[in-house]
Amino acid sequence: MVYNIAIDGPAGAGKSTIARLLAHTLNVAYLDTGAMYRCLGLKVIQHDININDTQQINDLLANTDIRIENNGKRQLIFLDGKDVSTDIRAHAVSNMASEVSANEQVRIAMAQKQREMAALANCVLEGREIGTYVLPNAKYKFFLTASVDIRTQRRFNQLTATGQTVDYNQLRADIILRDTKDATRPVAPLRCAEDAIKIDSSHLTIEQVIELMLTYIKE
Repeated sequence: MVYNIAIDGPAGAGKSTIARLLAHTLNVAYLDTGAMYRCLGLKVIQHDININDTQQINDLLANTDIRIENNGKRQLIFLDGKDVSTDIRAHAVSNMASEVSANEQVRIAMAQKQREMAALANCVLEGREIGTYVLPNAKYKFFLTASVDIRTQRRFNQLTATGQTVDYNQLRADIILRDTKDATRPVAPLRCAEDAIKIDSSHLTIEQVIELMLTYIKE
């Protein structure tokens, strides 16, 4: 029987890294749902789409192909046939992804797509509303968080490592704003599911977080 592991949490908590390595450890599939919203955010920027225009959003959803491939420890993201694995990690795309994901049409369409993908195989999914909205019946649920300063520093290191120029204070303000938007959006807001195990990764290594999750999964 197929089982799913849901990992939710705010930006910069380490969800993608943890989910990818956990899936590798368990030898199951990994689905970065945030990457799907980033793809839409990138396309909105590229084509100057008005996210408040219902028809434009319908056209976007109807004419966008998002494909995710797991290549060993790395996940490749394809948007309309093009590898955008690096492009979608830009800070501007991250901010737009948050705007796009607040749209009800987008949320419903993406959630359905994620459910279809998760039904195909044992899978670790990470996002902001997997355990509460996308897969409320997931066998295992975790809510991964960390302090704002820790999350800002992690994201700052991640972005500068790719050559991007980032203002730390602006990045911190953007993360706080995104937290607020994600937690207050009308459709599937960011929150910890009642039956999720909450883990604060502020002072834990990646290995320690994974070991902690594995203890719950093995139980």
